[in-house]
Amino acid sequence: MSDDWNRDMGLAAQVAGAKAQPADGEAAKYAQDLSRSLTFRENVLITLSAVTPASSVFIIMPSVINGIGGASAIAFGVAAIVGVLVAYCYAELSSAFPITGGEYAFVARVLGKPAGFALFGLTLVGGILILGVIASGAGTYLGVLSSSLNANWVGIAVIVVTAIVACFGIKANAWVTGVFLLIEVAALVVLALLGFVNVTQPVSVLWQATTAGPGGVLVGASAGLVVSFTATALFAYNGYGTAVYYAEETKQARSTIGRAILWSLGITVAAEFIPLVAVLLGTPSLEKLVAAADPMTYFLDARGGTVLNTVVSLGIAIAIINAVLAIVLQMGRLLYSSARDRTWPDWLNRPLAHVHPRLHTPIAATLVVGAIGALCLWLIPFDVLLIITGANLLVTYLLVGVAAFAGRINRTTARAEYRMPLWPVVPVVMVLATIVIIYENLVADWVPVAVTAALFAIGFPYYFLYLKPRSHDRWTLPEPADEEQR
Repeated sequence: MSDDWNRDMGLAAQVAGAKAQPADGEAAKYAQDLSRSLTFRENVLITLSAVTPASSVFIIMPSVINGIGGASAIAFGVAAIVGVLVAYCYAELSSAFPITGGEYAFVARVLGKPAGFALFGLTLVGGILILGVIASGAGTYLGVLSSSLNANWVGIAVIVVTAIVACFGIKANAWVTGVFLLIEVAALVVLALLGFVNVTQPVSVLWQATTAGPGGVLVGASAGLVVSFTATALFAYNGYGTAVYYAEETKQARSTIGRAILWSLGITVAAEFIPLVAVLLGTPSLEKLVAAADPMTYFLDARGGTVLNTVVSLGIAIAIINAVLAIVLQMGRLLYSSARDRTWPDWLNRPLAHVHPRLHTPIAATLVVGAIGALCLWLIPFDVLLIITGANLLVTYLLVGVAAFAGRINRTTARAEYRMPLWPVVPVVMVLATIVIIYENLVADWVPVAVTAALFAIGFPYYFLYLKPRSHDRWTLPEPADEEQR
């Protein structure tokens, strides 16, 4: 290929992401290529769909109940408190940098480009692989219709179909995810009602840490185990920070994105914690609940019967599909943002940074995410997917907390319209809490933490060997796009 052609390709990729020649004295800004059409409410709908409270309750929460019994309420309660601290940090950083790249965009601008790029790599790998973890659950819950369904192939089909749907306009996707969200919330309401109208356990069960021993007899679980399961509870709540991925598509993002994050967390905690308490208090037998292979299925069969269990299972399958759609939207925008920042060779940057002129969506980036996610589910064993994604969230939260603390000191977050209360207490406590949870996870199972650390470390050689020598036109990190309508 000629030098002229290479230069043209590079220029095209650069122009796709930022205004090439800003006015004198004006910092370069990203172009407003995406459609700024989402309202505050629509942003929250997509964000809650990424959290997918019903999937968390029926897929993630059972492992916590199996592990620590009634003390699941403590783990989810502590996780909610930590979540508030995390949300405050996310809200301020996202208000300062309302950029579709999400965490890497503000960490790179506050803590430096090497740390930002390492976090980008971790987020991209973890986000794409988690698609397989979540999508495979659709086959499990659709099994009530046919026992012959293969969970992996159903999951692959879900990823492919949702990737196609995600290529349509963001406003249409907001309402699709909103309708699905109503269905999954209805399933959670049914679960909570079944528990609260059939209370048989004492309130004290909510702070009793137990697990199933030999013969199904309950035995005590350690406080350290409760702390380690708090990380699982954090993962169940996670997703409220994805509001920033739609910042360039949200009206008045600087002033609304912080509220969107906080509202998303509040709704998430209510939607997950209330059904958990209902199940723990309303179960006919705590021993059978904790020992069950699927505690939620046991509870629904015991309190609602098989017909209701079937109906709710279909609702959960819809919730899983909704979650996959929301995560494909998120990861597609992350990959688009990276190409806009010229992370890759230009022959990759150009198509990945392209935004469809009518739909205003990054179609190529979205389809690539879907294709890779489906391939990973097909080729990588499920247990390996779990190990790779098991501790990613803790490293992300650690960096978010450090960035929220450092941002005010180095004044990189001075333009944030949302300012968290009780700074610097909030980020300091958040960082310390995250370190404690990381330590307890190392004690319980060091492998996921080690894999996460390795994935994070891989980003540094790429940055220093490829991006830094080309820093004059790669990873220049322009200012956020102007918030005009489009």
